[in-house]
Amino acid sequence: MTTAPLPVAVIGAGPVGLAAAAQLLARGETPLVLEAGPAVGASIREWAHVRMFSPWRYNVDAAAATLLRAAGWSAPSDDEIPTGGELVARYLEPLAALPALSPHIRLGARVVAVTRRGFDKVRTAGRDAQPFVLRIERSDGAQETIEARAVIDASGTWRTPNPAGADGLPAIGEGDAADRVASGIPDVRAQRERYAGRTTMVVGGGHSALNALIDLAALRDADPATRIIWVMRKDDIDAAFGGEQADALEARGALGSAARALVEGGAVQVLSPFRIARIERRADNGLTVTGDLRGSERRVDADRMIVATGFRPDLAMLREIRLAIDPWLESSGTIGPLIDPNLHSCGTVRPHGARELAHPERDFYIAGMKSYGRAPTFLLATGHEQARSIVAALCGDAAAAARVELVLPETGVCSTRPKAAKAEGAASGCCGGPATVDATACCAADETAKAEGQTGCGCGPEPAKAAAAPEPERVARVAVRYAKTTTGCCGSAAS
Repeated sequence: MTTAPLPVAVIGAGPVGLAAAAQLLARGETPLVLEAGPAVGASIREWAHVRMFSPWRYNVDAAAATLLRAAGWSAPSDDEIPTGGELVARYLEPLAALPALSPHIRLGARVVAVTRRGFDKVRTAGRDAQPFVLRIERSDGAQETIEARAVIDASGTWRTPNPAGADGLPAIGEGDAADRVASGIPDVRAQRERYAGRTTMVVGGGHSALNALIDLAALRDADPATRIIWVMRKDDIDAAFGGEQADALEARGALGSAARALVEGGAVQVLSPFRIARIERRADNGLTVTGDLRGSERRVDADRMIVATGFRPDLAMLREIRLAIDPWLESSGTIGPLIDPNLHSCGTVRPHGARELAHPERDFYIAGMKSYGRAPTFLLATGHEQARSIVAALCGDAAAAARVELVLPETGVCSTRPKAAKAEGAASGCCGGPATVDATACCAADETAKAEGQTGCGCGPEPAKAAAAPEPERVARVAVRYAKTTTGCCGSAAS
């Protein structure tokens, strides 16, 4: 009697999870994709109305495209920009329906815990020889266990949005106001009766918030009684607009320009920096939001709120897995210094793969949005590259795992640069693009200047240097942590 080899479990049937499955199939491995929702791309379906800012050429995994083309798939135009719904209908659904992949996908299978067979988190001797055990909760409520030789967690962060509270906790009263507060990017045009003619407070300074502002402004054009209040914690509102015309992703730049036009045209009232502390329901079912506005308490009334303050990873199901998690970003492995928005002002992301994403738990990886923790700089193409590198590592192809096969577009602007210098730098990209080696450098020009013995390229004004002081400490701490995870303890390999 022969025993079939265990599969590689992939948690999540979104773009990165299915890309990992396609990469595994390309290498003759057996994937088992476990999706909590009733269909692939379940989270994306909730923002199906939103147009992405990256065109198709950045949104399709190479191994997945090979499988699809072999089945007669007609690829969308490289330069066309899909909505979330189109990404699902024209790519994810056809991919998941392929006879080569479909039998390896289980829907309605929520992973509630991951561990090693017979081992809790503490026990070490013989640990790496034991298979993983995933506890699954089916849609009917019943539980079962599944074994796997490796695990790739690509479950994302959509289900765990950040709260409105400025200190990382929900504002006092935020839970009681949940029926008046939407997270992410709600389809305000489809829910017109909730927002038209009313006052909506949008909280957040990223692309999700910009999308919400633009959709609300379209309602305001038809119903001038619609009021829009934009609240963010940023001191400099210009930072929220991004690269605009200098952004290599035209749609992303246009999003920032459209938001700027709304603000400068008076369609949107801006409160910044505003730090929310309390949300109270009024007798008329509206909300009163209390917070700090430039050192003074301010109370603002609104009918509804859209909280677009980003997301955070849910690590509860990984309690028995030995993880390397960044202490403040909650990102995976050692990628924190590469993506930390406190250190790096450029929106491009340094190449990284299996080595940087490794954990002390051998053959366990977190990929996709969840690997970035709370950092807001993730792009789908980054997740595809992660999947390719991770699968190569799991298959013993160290050279392919280490190879970089990713080129990302530049934002065209450094957020810490003086305003007067932005226009000049925009024409040539973000100070020459991202740095490639020095984790303390904000961009390529800064890296070159430091390598030549200078203090830097001058991207940031002098007052900003104080804010950059933690950089050496962070880099040193991460270097120590990285050394521990790669060399192990007492000479044994930990990854």
